[in-house]
Amino acid sequence: MVMLNPVESTMLTAAGYDEKESKLVVVFNNGKAYEYYDVPPEVYQGLMEAESKGGYMQANVIGVYDYSTVNTYNLTGE
Repeated sequence: MVMLNPVESTMLTAAGYDEKESKLVVVFNNGKAYEYYDVPPEVYQGLMEAESKGGYMQANVIGVYDYSTVNTYNLTGE
């Protein structure tokens, strides 16, 4: 399971990245969690550094990478 980091955002609660699998995991404020596949590490880094996490997701992740809905992760990734 991916270790998640809390984020300050009106859209997201947490985000994490698995370098081995190039997988981005995000938890939205509505509690839904998604895994995005084949995401380069610089995209995750950009998300974490973005002033607007939601804007970054919409411009660089949503509609760009394949994804699936997953059971809600907790913030420690356990």
